[in-house]
Amino acid sequence: MHRLRRLSLILSASSALALAACSGGDEGGDAGPPVTQEYQRLVEDARYEMQQGNLVESGKLFDEALAIDRENPGIWVDIARLRFRGGEHVGAFEAADFALELDPRHAPALLMRAQLVRDAYGLEPSLTWFESGLALHPENTDLLGEYAGTLGDLGRSEEMLLAVRNLAEIDPRDPRVHYLQSVLAVRGNDPVLASSLLKRSKMRDDGVPSAIVVDALGEIQQGNYDNAANSLEGLLQRQPGNVRVMELLARAMWLNGRDREIVDRFGARARAADASPYLIMLVGRSYERLGQRAAAVPLIERAYAGRSGELTPLGSVRNLPEQTRAVREMIAAGNAGATRDYANELTRRFEGSGDILALAGDAALARGETSNALNLYSRAAQIRRPWPLTRKIIHAYRAASDIDAADTLLIRHLRSEPSNTEAILMYAQQSARDEDWLRAEVLLDNAIARGAGNDPSVLELRIDAARALGKDGDAGAFAATLAQVRPEPFLD
Repeated sequence: MHRLRRLSLILSASSALALAACSGGDEGGDAGPPVTQEYQRLVEDARYEMQQGNLVESGKLFDEALAIDRENPGIWVDIARLRFRGGEHVGAFEAADFALELDPRHAPALLMRAQLVRDAYGLEPSLTWFESGLALHPENTDLLGEYAGTLGDLGRSEEMLLAVRNLAEIDPRDPRVHYLQSVLAVRGNDPVLASSLLKRSKMRDDGVPSAIVVDALGEIQQGNYDNAANSLEGLLQRQPGNVRVMELLARAMWLNGRDREIVDRFGARARAADASPYLIMLVGRSYERLGQRAAAVPLIERAYAGRSGELTPLGSVRNLPEQTRAVREMIAAGNAGATRDYANELTRRFEGSGDILALAGDAALARGETSNALNLYSRAAQIRRPWPLTRKIIHAYRAASDIDAADTLLIRHLRSEPSNTEAILMYAQQSARDEDWLRAEVLLDNAIARGAGNDPSVLELRIDAARALGKDGDAGAFAATLAQVRPEPFLD
């Protein structure tokens, strides 16, 4: 059986340490004004309501507390978290900034600002904020935990381990100590140690999404495919739009030979225009193992063709937020007028939401309004700039013939997310078009080292780079690898 291309799933160590999960402690510089019992009760009740998802009630309680004391930086950090959870992203930035105006040394405010910078500008730019906070508060466990996770996501494992050890010295009972160590263990292909550490953290039992993913990866490494699939099934029900979780679930099922379930469940998704080559290949290989040649061949051929590089409308997924589902369906139906009107209404109602701005950008791009889409995407990126949004901005820049801006943004993203193989390959392809074959060689070798070595499109481009550089030996070696990973012919 031909080897299946390895799934490139990026483990985000920092994702478990979300904005709402911070302790909310009021450690800072100056002691500030005294806190009354009534004020403290209101703040604690507001935090509880926020944790329960009752955001409107939480906001009312915070308003009552503000009537007592508006100058406490701690409550503005809480309000920033509340606004962020409610989709008022611009308001969250403003609240975090006001907390720092009240007390530039306030540790929770520094932490919140670092997290917001990480979302908007990437991992590397946020390090300055984490390090500034730790210089003032070297024993703050929230700052240390988030700092360690961010270092891990940057691939700086040794520095991450040092930060985790510092965290363990300060508070050995902090669950993040064992969680972050389990991330390092699963990345190091030591699933037994990872499982032991994860159990000690109790974060898997508490249902933390990233801990569930770490646990599933460890189970897959140990060959416990059903255990992994069961965990991922529950997580996918909670996060139906999470493509990485869906692909990892499909992988666990494929490794356990559950081909009929795969084609029944993921067959339609694999045929969609926006399906990933990985999922297409999984479904195609499942059809192959079921002996259904006619269904298998087009999927496998399409998977090996790779991504076209063009953006395609995403299909609608059950349980998505109403606004996202509606915009996707309108774009897919080609209803430009209705999409424009609906997007404009959303941006009026939720003017401070980065998610809504990005949706409106999608609607504009689908209508061919590149300049408008860039404006909306840029505003959204000031709040949060994940790779899918960055990819759309790059596409829009190129559609506007601003190649320099597209390349600059791509390079900036790669510096902040060096393990993103899709971004690496995109930059390598651009370097090849520019005939910068040395850069293409370095980038492709990086992608191969990170698990993309069974991707035919990567190998084909690597052969081109080797030939252009006059390295015939390398070209032959990669050609031999390519011959091994190409699909075997079907036998009638």
